[in-house]
Amino acid sequence: MSIAQRLADLGVTLPDAPAPAANYVPAVRAGGLLFVSGQISAGPDGMIKGRLGDGMSLEDGAAAARQCAINLLAQVRTACDGDIDRLRRVVKLTGFVNCTPDFGDQPTVINGASDFLVKALGEAGRHSRSAVGATLPFGVAVEIEGIFEIA
Repeated sequence: MSIAQRLADLGVTLPDAPAPAANYVPAVRAGGLLFVSGQISAGPDGMIKGRLGDGMSLEDGAAAARQCAINLLAQVRTACDGDIDRLRRVVKLTGFVNCTPDFGDQPTVINGASDFLVKALGEAGRHSRSAVGATLPFGVAVEIEGIFEIA
């Protein structure tokens, strides 16, 4: 089954890939690898803002991470000339969680992205990963960058 069909079955429509907000490119291809710049938690209703450990729930944080994963796939599709089925594997994610200094559940938050990618891509969605706490631009809850193998 194609990736596009799996996403449709999950009720997910990839948005247009967000344009860069500063002096960088959204993705760089090196051989068969695609390095995608950090995608913030922003969806159809705007930026998903909040700080874990200060009023934002783990569930809301995980939902923000899931949205980052959707935005990453949108960038992959754009870099692959509109063909998401050129994606072969998620290699690595680095997740940044806007949180208080004493918050220690960053991996649980980033599971929102990891779980979604495995659901959407099967074994090709399994990846290596880092999850850290950070102060993020615009007050967004999560930002995730990724490395992908593409055809």
